[in-house]
Amino acid sequence: MTESAQLQTGQRHWVLIACMLAMFMAAIEVTIVATAMPTIIAELGGFSQFGWVFSVYLLTQAVSVPLYGRLADIWGRKRMLFLGTSIFLAGSILCGFAHSMTWLIVFRAFQGLGAGAIMPLSSTIVADIYSPRERASVQGWLSSVWGVAAIVGPLSGAWLVQHFTWSVIFWVNLPIGIVSMLMLARWLPAHQLAEKPQPLNLAGSAWLMLCISALLTALLQAERLGYWLLLVVAVSLFAGWQLKRHEQRADAPLFPAIIWRSRVIIAGNAGNLIIGAAMMGISAFLPTWIQGITGGSPLQAGSALAMMSIGWPLASTFSGRLMLATSYRFTAQLGALLLIAGSALLLLLHPESTIYQAGLTAFVIGTGMGMTSTTFLVSVQNHADYDIRGICTASIMFSRMIGSAIGTALMGAVLNMNLVWRLPHAQDPVQQIMSEETRNALNHDTLQHLVAGIAASLHWVFIVALLIAVLALWVAWLMPRQRLEHEG
Repeated sequence: MTESAQLQTGQRHWVLIACMLAMFMAAIEVTIVATAMPTIIAELGGFSQFGWVFSVYLLTQAVSVPLYGRLADIWGRKRMLFLGTSIFLAGSILCGFAHSMTWLIVFRAFQGLGAGAIMPLSSTIVADIYSPRERASVQGWLSSVWGVAAIVGPLSGAWLVQHFTWSVIFWVNLPIGIVSMLMLARWLPAHQLAEKPQPLNLAGSAWLMLCISALLTALLQAERLGYWLLLVVAVSLFAGWQLKRHEQRADAPLFPAIIWRSRVIIAGNAGNLIIGAAMMGISAFLPTWIQGITGGSPLQAGSALAMMSIGWPLASTFSGRLMLATSYRFTAQLGALLLIAGSALLLLLHPESTIYQAGLTAFVIGTGMGMTSTTFLVSVQNHADYDIRGICTASIMFSRMIGSAIGTALMGAVLNMNLVWRLPHAQDPVQQIMSEETRNALNHDTLQHLVAGIAASLHWVFIVALLIAVLALWVAWLMPRQRLEHEG
């Protein structure tokens, strides 16, 4: 018996709202913590460690995502979502009580272990209770959670830090998470376990965690690792090889064989890997352009970036209707073309570009991402049977996380190489023009020289983003031509 059995329309709506609350709690966590970090650093110190506050959260979240997905297929979505949410909330409470940066990093790691369940399992539950035709439209509602969180997070984070202690930014998760679990407890039936449920593949899980941990550490901390980078990469490759061997022999593999045989699932994962990588071209480097090259304020940079969060849910909602009228392939290809167009607009930015041009660019990229990501996700969920839908949905989320880490590392390396080539004698040139105090202290010729060198370097980053976007068009071509309505 599935969790979706015998749910009435009214019950489904309450379950949808509960899942949206859970997703909002996890989505707002990223933006609200980023806003409060200057205040946290001022009180706890440890500026050199603050990058780990975000990296360790992403690391433990990414490691746990596929494990939760597989466990949800074996032991039920509701049980595993409750477990993950409880860990996330416990981690949130502990983060608020951290008395040093080291302890904050430890508690953020614990919090990330719970966060790995929230996004994939909420999406899986919604896919369970809605038909294939309805899923495409409902995904627009789920995507809107990200848009709201991107706007509400920074504003609420700034307000809370100003009027209360910084600990409150973690504790605001508690009422949201508790209400979500109470609603799910009331409206979502529990999964009935089989007489002999499959055991968890512990050896495979261990190799998977080691492989992912080493890979993400190599990508996120490449500059700090130095020569140790080669060892970390070797560990990741060895663990990945061992995981592949183990999966081929295991009676209950973590990743069912259909994941490697299905063209739709492979295309969906490849598409989200590309989307995650391309997204970093705008999320990480457009604010740098606005503040550093055009001399805009942090508020202007945030406002321009928010346009991506507006375009994403709008396009996600529209793509549901377009899939019904056309096909998976057409919708994904249209989204990929929009992503390519938006990435091309990045190359048209120049030092005199207005904030409106940057906002339009972000909006076009957001629409492309919203349309492609929704199409890839819905196609995979509609293609996967109930007993593997959890791991298939989790693999989509996991692919996007890995793509983001790869995109960050790749584009960061391209930027650094260009800066070394164009500004060999400049000491941390980006920091010089990003800091208003340092920028104002520079003479006109020096400032113009730095801005020209950094602008040219960022254009090469945008070229890489454009090339990645072109790959999305190729992956979209792998999608089936069938119309969504043919699946029920």
